[in-house]
Amino acid sequence: DEASKTEKIRSQEFLEKYFSGTVLDIGCGDNLVVPNAIPFDKEQGDAQNILDYLSPESYDCVHSSHSLEHMRDVPKVLQHWWRLVKPGGAMVIVVPDEDLYEQGVWPSLFNREHVATFRFNNSESWSPVSYDLGELCSALPNAEVISLERQDRGYDYSLKGHGLSRMGRFFMRLNRSIVKRLNRRQKLLRDLGFDFQALKYRVNITSIKLGALIDQTLEEAVAQIQVVLQKEDDRSSDSEKT
Repeated sequence: DEASKTEKIRSQEFLEKYFSGTVLDIGCGDNLVVPNAIPFDKEQGDAQNILDYLSPESYDCVHSSHSLEHMRDVPKVLQHWWRLVKPGGAMVIVVPDEDLYEQGVWPSLFNREHVATFRFNNSESWSPVSYDLGELCSALPNAEVISLERQDRGYDYSLKGHGLSRMGRFFMRLNRSIVKRLNRRQKLLRDLGFDFQALKYRVNITSIKLGALIDQTLEEAVAQIQVVLQKEDDRSSDSEKT
């Protein structure tokens, strides 16, 4: 449900600026970024070879939320997605932040289908499959990076780990079991006078100290990077020169 959580972060001005024209939403499932967007998911074809299905320079905006990390050849895929954008158009990409989501462990503990990780303003990484998203996007032809930001709304950095202890997996399973039970009984706990959030926090912080990792995105937190690119309109540049 990351797309829905990201929607709460974006302003109306952002939506109107980038998603008012012809919008392609890659990997959207049944959760389109805006109602007027055109979906492209598994039913429509293979996003890794998207130019086999769609024509270049056909969209005012290409959007993808939490799909690029599933692609086998990230640089190639990004180039193909970029070719779909009209001159003067934009591309908006959202991916997990490797430090906030995977937290130093590869393969990903929280999503085994991830084949790549992404970092934010960091030249080095602990991940063997890491990409600097800003660097990748800056290398695209006629691309201007309008914004590049880490989005961490609701993320509690005191619950962030970095790697597992020897018994970390056991304590992760135990943590999930306890938290699920707490969530099912939260009304009862509140009626009995317990501070539900404080109780759950104590369980999580204890699990972290024992070497577990917590996937905060299972609830309301986001742990991601968003980049917005604008494609230079060569035709406008040529007319200005003449």
